[in-house]
Amino acid sequence: MRNVSPRKKKGDDDALAAYRGKRDFSRTDEPRAGAREAGGDPRFVVQLHDASSMHFDFRLEADGVLKSWAIPKGPSTDPHDKRLAMPTEDHPLDYREFEGVIASGEYGAGPVIIWDEGTYRHVGDRPVADDLDRGHLSFVLNGRKLHGGYALTRFRRGSGGDGRGEAWLLVKRDDERASDDGTPDPNRARSARTGRTLRQVASDDGAEKE
Repeated sequence: MRNVSPRKKKGDDDALAAYRGKRDFSRTDEPRAGAREAGGDPRFVVQLHDASSMHFDFRLEADGVLKSWAIPKGPSTDPHDKRLAMPTEDHPLDYREFEGVIASGEYGAGPVIIWDEGTYRHVGDRPVADDLDRGHLSFVLNGRKLHGGYALTRFRRGSGGDGRGEAWLLVKRDDERASDDGTPDPNRARSARTGRTLRQVASDDGAEKE
């Protein structure tokens, strides 16, 4: 991926230029900038997002930002499932705390819940950015819902300078944490942090603004 070059400095503002350029922060509660890593194992978050289409946003902390992929069907616990993962712009680290409603008319308008969160361990000797550049990243998740080994593999490179059209697969490793449960119905999925559904988040947000 072109936007994960190992030559970038941690927290480099340029890494978040695409993110900021798509948002009007006078109208959205999404964070403008990101906190620095707090030390310890890097973190991950999976956010369920009901925008123009329902999807899961899978984010891994690396190089001072959240490397992000949109996964239409969500991460699966079944090693037989190969889940399409479309890379999106880097997000600030503070985005791992975001649960709420993106205002109508804004990019990605709709409710968001934190479906899962936790830490992860990179498997490999190279930096995460190097493995992403090479097109394959292996890691172990320690979340509230997702556990064990996973891998992201690029199967199609993007075209042009912005990498548009690039595509990856997210696959569960066949280990002791694998199961055939797959991914729950997103319409019934609940936040790992607050226990709310997307509908409840949308309702609560509307009540707060009345």
